[in-house]
Amino acid sequence: MTTHPPAAPLPHIEFDGLPATEENLRIPALYGFGHFTAAQVQDGRVRGLGLHLARLDAANRELFARPVDGDRVRELVRHALDGAGLRDASVRVNGYLPPGAARTTLMVTVREPAVIPAGARSLMSVPYVRTAPHIKRPGEFGQTYYGILAGRAGFDEALLTAPGGVVTEGAVTNIGFWDGTSVVWPDAPALVGVTMTLLEQGLARSGRPSVRRPVTLEGPGGVGRYRAAFVCNSQGIAPVRRIDGTEFTVDEDLMRDLGTVHDSTPADTV
Repeated sequence: MTTHPPAAPLPHIEFDGLPATEENLRIPALYGFGHFTAAQVQDGRVRGLGLHLARLDAANRELFARPVDGDRVRELVRHALDGAGLRDASVRVNGYLPPGAARTTLMVTVREPAVIPAGARSLMSVPYVRTAPHIKRPGEFGQTYYGILAGRAGFDEALLTAPGGVVTEGAVTNIGFWDGTSVVWPDAPALVGVTMTLLEQGLARSGRPSVRRPVTLEGPGGVGRYRAAFVCNSQGIAPVRRIDGTEFTVDEDLMRDLGTVHDSTPADTV
């Protein structure tokens, strides 16, 4: 008899504090132009909450020429968490502006908590740069497409690169490198993630400031010059074991230090 893994629980979804209905679900289905942020909530608290709120406000001003009130976002997230009956959760807040709407519609999605997959990651480089990469937005076809191709080729994730093999970011992560002295972030157009920012700030507080430097797949600034690499996003931090044919040793000291820096960042109540 063929068995199948259990389906993931359906998320709890609210639009401006109201339960999802057939009518309001048409908004992301038909008017998908928008932006979002994704966070992990632990006991009703979020690391980098202010960064998430600032991201939503900045993107909304750029896309829709109007602000998003942080207090409103927090109220809607609290309401959705209560509706889902969760204190620990993965939360996404999407902003849309349907035709004729007077203000931005905020969709809050609540799921069970998520963590970055265990183990060292393998990355397949692909030639793709997102339009307006500083904005986090839904429905990114290229990232999904190349992520699927990477999986079919036996890799865990796609690594996006600009012309000339310039490393920018992972398909759903930021990537950092270790040269034995400093954490190096690629100096290239990319989404500066909240976890990346928290690590930058935490490393600076600990007296070990990270740097931004051009990183390429090959050549003098190539990935092969680095001792170790890692990826990070709202779900956590993971070492990288391979980029294409370049192998990396997992630096346990580096990973422990990054985890300590991240975990020492205070969390704010939603």
